[in-house]
Amino acid sequence: MKKQQTTTHKYKDKQYKNNNKNNKKRKFEEYAYILDYLEYGYPEDNRPMYMKKPIAQAFGEKQFVLMELSVKEGNPLELAERVYIGKGKRDKIDHVSRMLKYDDLTPTAKTELLYVIKESVKRNEKKFVDFINTCPSITPRLHTLQLLPGIGKALMWKIIEEREFKPFESFEDIEKRIHRNIIDSIAKRIEDELKSPQKYYLFVKWKSQQH
Repeated sequence: MKKQQTTTHKYKDKQYKNNNKNNKKRKFEEYAYILDYLEYGYPEDNRPMYMKKPIAQAFGEKQFVLMELSVKEGNPLELAERVYIGKGKRDKIDHVSRMLKYDDLTPTAKTELLYVIKESVKRNEKKFVDFINTCPSITPRLHTLQLLPGIGKALMWKIIEEREFKPFESFEDIEKRIHRNIIDSIAKRIEDELKSPQKYYLFVKWKSQQH
């Protein structure tokens, strides 16, 4: 019985990876943030209580994948907790069950999402500072920076002038020089890309493969 369960779990993880083969450069998530923890599964699950297993909805730290996790019994999770979901031994997560769309998230998960996105952005500071330093124009009339919420033309030119004078070194450096918390703008853009279709995907690249 134990062998059969292990095989099933490997199949589900493999199925999750196969769902993402469209983007060959994309890497499998290693860490995720918990958006919601459901000790007895979804409320609408009408199966007997003994058949219900703990699950969690989560947000992938690198590729920003929304996913459902099967949680090992006896390992309750906290909201916004960062958990390991990569290869090898996992302390709390049994396997990745499936990818989710924004509309699949519970109300709690939707409320928690923007907060954990900000945590992920902070943890990947160099990646996003490099983005601010190098992102180009999309068309002669539209710059990538203008797709970030709260950044209009005046602020866009301020950022371009500052980065040409000297590349930004950190989020703190950006805030000092343009007087704006760029983390909020980046996080809100990621949330928008997860919530609804966009003409341009700056960060949630896996969604661009679906259009």
